[in-house]
Amino acid sequence: MKKFRKVLDGLTTSSPGGTIGSPSCGSAAGTPTAAPTPKEIDVQETLASENFQLCKTVRHGFPYQPSALAFDPVQKILAVGSRSGGVRILGRPGVDCYCQHESGAAVLQLQFLVNEGALVTACADDTLHLWNLRQRRPAILHSLKFNRERITFCHLPFQSKWLYVGTERGNTHIVNIESFILSGYVIMWNKAIELSTKTHPGPVVHLSDSPKDEGKLLIGFESGTIVQWDLRGKKADFRIYYDEAIHSVSWHHEGKQFMCSHSDGSLTLWNLRNTTKPFQVTFPHGKIQKDGRKESCKPILKVEYKTSRNSEPFVVFSGGLSYDKAGRRPTLTIMHGKAITVLEMDYPIVEFMALCETPYNNEVQEPYAVVVLLEKDLIVVDLTQSNFPVFENPYPMDIHESPVTCTAYFADCPPDIIPILYSIGAKHKKTGYSQKEWPISGGTWTLGSHTYPEVIITGHADGSIKFWDASAITLQMLYKLKTSKVFEKPKQGEGRAAELVEEDPFAVQMVSWCPQSRIFCVVGISAHIILYRFSKYDANTQIVSLEVRLQCEPEDVISPSENENNPCFSEPGSHSPQTYHQHPASPSSGTPEGIKDSIPCLKVKDRVVRVPPGYQAELVIQLLWVDGEPPQQVTSLDINSAYGLLAFGNCNGLAVVDYLQKTVLLCMSTLDLYGATDPYQRLTRSPRRNRQSTSGLTELSDNQQSIDMERSKSPTSDHVNGHCTSPTSQPCSAGKPRVPMGPEGPRLTRRGPGRPPFRKAQSAACMEISLPVSHTEESRENSFSRSRSSSVSSIDRDTKEAITTLQFGESYGRKSDALPTPCLWVGTSLGVVLLIPMSIPTDQEERMEEPVTIGPSGAVLMLKGSVLSFGFLDCMGALIQSPYEVWRDLNAPEDPDRPRRNKLVHFSPSSSQDTCGEGHLAVVCSERQAKVFLMPSQSCLFVHNITESSFVLRADVVSVCNSVCLACFCANGHVMTLSLPSLRPLMDVNYLPLTDMRIARTFCFTNGGQALYLSSPTEIQRITYSQEMCDNLQEMLGELFTPIETPEAQNRGFLKGFFGGNAHTFDREELFGEAAAGKASRSLAQHIPGQGGMEGMKVAASGAVGELARARIALDERGQRLGELEERTALMMTSAETFSKHAHELMLKCKDKKWYQF
Repeated sequence: MKKFRKVLDGLTTSSPGGTIGSPSCGSAAGTPTAAPTPKEIDVQETLASENFQLCKTVRHGFPYQPSALAFDPVQKILAVGSRSGGVRILGRPGVDCYCQHESGAAVLQLQFLVNEGALVTACADDTLHLWNLRQRRPAILHSLKFNRERITFCHLPFQSKWLYVGTERGNTHIVNIESFILSGYVIMWNKAIELSTKTHPGPVVHLSDSPKDEGKLLIGFESGTIVQWDLRGKKADFRIYYDEAIHSVSWHHEGKQFMCSHSDGSLTLWNLRNTTKPFQVTFPHGKIQKDGRKESCKPILKVEYKTSRNSEPFVVFSGGLSYDKAGRRPTLTIMHGKAITVLEMDYPIVEFMALCETPYNNEVQEPYAVVVLLEKDLIVVDLTQSNFPVFENPYPMDIHESPVTCTAYFADCPPDIIPILYSIGAKHKKTGYSQKEWPISGGTWTLGSHTYPEVIITGHADGSIKFWDASAITLQMLYKLKTSKVFEKPKQGEGRAAELVEEDPFAVQMVSWCPQSRIFCVVGISAHIILYRFSKYDANTQIVSLEVRLQCEPEDVISPSENENNPCFSEPGSHSPQTYHQHPASPSSGTPEGIKDSIPCLKVKDRVVRVPPGYQAELVIQLLWVDGEPPQQVTSLDINSAYGLLAFGNCNGLAVVDYLQKTVLLCMSTLDLYGATDPYQRLTRSPRRNRQSTSGLTELSDNQQSIDMERSKSPTSDHVNGHCTSPTSQPCSAGKPRVPMGPEGPRLTRRGPGRPPFRKAQSAACMEISLPVSHTEESRENSFSRSRSSSVSSIDRDTKEAITTLQFGESYGRKSDALPTPCLWVGTSLGVVLLIPMSIPTDQEERMEEPVTIGPSGAVLMLKGSVLSFGFLDCMGALIQSPYEVWRDLNAPEDPDRPRRNKLVHFSPSSSQDTCGEGHLAVVCSERQAKVFLMPSQSCLFVHNITESSFVLRADVVSVCNSVCLACFCANGHVMTLSLPSLRPLMDVNYLPLTDMRIARTFCFTNGGQALYLSSPTEIQRITYSQEMCDNLQEMLGELFTPIETPEAQNRGFLKGFFGGNAHTFDREELFGEAAAGKASRSLAQHIPGQGGMEGMKVAASGAVGELARARIALDERGQRLGELEERTALMMTSAETFSKHAHELMLKCKDKKWYQF
């Protein structure tokens, strides 16, 4: 524990311009300043670097770009591989594990070691990996890298330790799973086919052992050749040459026949008694045309042939539709006897797999479900019911149902909020699911002791909002809200609406939620804000619409010259935004010339609507078109239920709305907020130009050059030039074309004044940033580096000052204030902090009638870079929360005995002090630095320059380990924490090597040392930076492996065993072991020991068999050390033999020489 004693500045009256450069603010990172004063502050900081460690906790959502599927029929766990090298292992709800191959190579195939707690992955870099699943965090035990062959197919027979590996050259290799060493036994392609065959059979596409005899291996080649290889005799039993390419093969459980799927949409059934021609050929979806020919069909990519004891066999396949049915969705076909059922899917099928009761391939299979892996969904079909219903998926696989555009994370919610949201959301759940239990039920998971209510909110491109229960590292859908229901549907041919029909006008840009008062606010891409209140009752309501004219003349642009000391202020009001308060907007508003003016982008429903229980819209605020120019997007928002106020800003200015009285209290340009305290010199520009240039969520241009230019700009603020291109202020450009004037230059400007700024709302998930290579010392930004072309510099100089962050709270608006009052803290893209005090009537009746008075106080604080966040501490270092109103249901029936009154909860800065008026600390963080100010004196106590080479994307004051710290996420991928109030660096981890726009837009911190971001367009990654949570993570995660007895094989009977071949006498070790087959060529494959071998086993060695397991590990380690000793001994012996040989040669050479000849 370290004590920080700080002598505070007196009430100085230095100008803001002097403050930023004066030594009192401290120029060195983390260097506090001191001035003699009678007051002292004593803060004991309890956090140290030992309290922080960064690690991933859990990943939610659908695996992005899936590529492979596997199922363990005994453990009942499912594995999904992806093109980025990820593997998701799923069991019962709560059992969800994510693993990642370091190489990032696509996963081609997955094979479980059934009931062994291990998984084999085959990757596109021709490497096999063995994963140990007997630990909560799986690790690689062995890897085998093929050097001269490309892996195309793998097969691991049940209860075998020998893995068959087919290659692109047509060869089949055999790998020992225990040692991960290649056997010397190889089935070469030229031995498998007849010598008279003139063409290469192609890659191996199928491998399987015969159910009748494990000593027979069926090899399928792409060209249509099928060979049954006798492993003992090392010869082919039969060869089949078929005209059509083969995609898959599936055995009947008796081993007397098998089915193939082909590229012409046909299924062939082959009988082993006669392999010269197929026993049966069917085109399930191919009809006979009028001329007698079959219509051509698409390939059947996979078929599964599964027998059932009490009914006809099931034949399940994907594809095979006729080509003439264009536009039909991907299908899965289930043939059961004469009945053919075609299931249409929403997305292309990647892989499917029938789930059977038995793991033995020579028993009646009894399929009960089919798992279908689609490109963007996972579906399980119930085969036990004739209508084949799907199971209700317990995993959150639909996060990406509409692309995610924003996220919010709340880790300290009131305990009653999750049950109430769940009860409301449960009423709208879909029906028609299978009544049976979810079949993927493996693993164990228990609710840990370190759980507390957590909620994740996702905003989407279609305007929908989803609330998720994120408690105890799980994720479950609570409630869905559709913001588009507030507006009329745009109709084709209806003027401005017609231009938006193809777009996403309702895309969610940001959300603000107060869990205590249950007030919820949504900012949309069409410059609209919707305020929702929560109610358990349905209601008839008319939504109030407020329209705000927040568009400024371009006179508030900063002068690029510091020498001009004659700021040009226009008359008050000449560039101030004007407000219009209307009920529903008039769609016909506009000038006679057709230039849109004073109309919003969307039309709010102007009739009484019935709203169900849950979140109900109360107020819609829309920014208006001005002189044919669309409104700028909202860049910042805050709402306070105790004050009844809502504040928002964009690059033009700030507006404050009283949502209780439904009035606009303040609507001013950023320049007017300064008054006489403006620290910058401004230039008047004329004439007005087309300023709108869309960015943010709608940045999607056909001009790739313009996108690259936009994304390559650095969001730093330069106080000399006065230009800023912060990510938060990007939508607020003064509207110069953002492309260099070239052949494609004017393409961005062709929209003209009459065309709205909306383009297809691009989700935060799919936004990536271009990283131009810079060769100058001046632009050494890591990932969001600035292009230094003259055109970009001129754009930067024209950029206006945006409102980047807002926060209501009890503070001191003026230095002379003795008591705290309601204030609004305003941060801008130029690093300026403004304080706006307010006077709010305290009586409930007066509050609804008397106006709230509000006005800038002239207080200005300054930092480097765009302001990102505020936080408030009392003088003991404890976090001060914003005041809020306790939730009450406005639609609840009146109780005459208990009249309704507002219950406000205030956290006054002086509440923890012995005497009133002690002051408080304000923590302000920008893209470059963090500062701690003492209020009301506004003196800077501590300053820390967070980064010089990059910039901060997200910063929040959060509570960790019963204390508070400042958490920062930088564009170069670093996650940092700083102590408060002293701003000492506590942790700095290079977590992400490269940051793209998706992560930048969705990264958010929360209390308890947690954070999240969208790791892919379909997945949410949660991380923790708390050492305590890292320590408890093992307890919170689910167990993938549970000890289960392997089911016994059925008694085959004497006659079946006698006539069915000698399958059970087959000894693979005898054939494939080193003694019989010899060693494989060392150059063919390279064995790589896994990193998680011994470490993983140590983690797994716990519980009832812990001592035995530890003893086994000790023996293994001893054996490993003995092996190393043996290797060293052999090396020494070799070295000794070499030395002896050289010495003998030297002796022979010199023995006949005389002494003088040496």
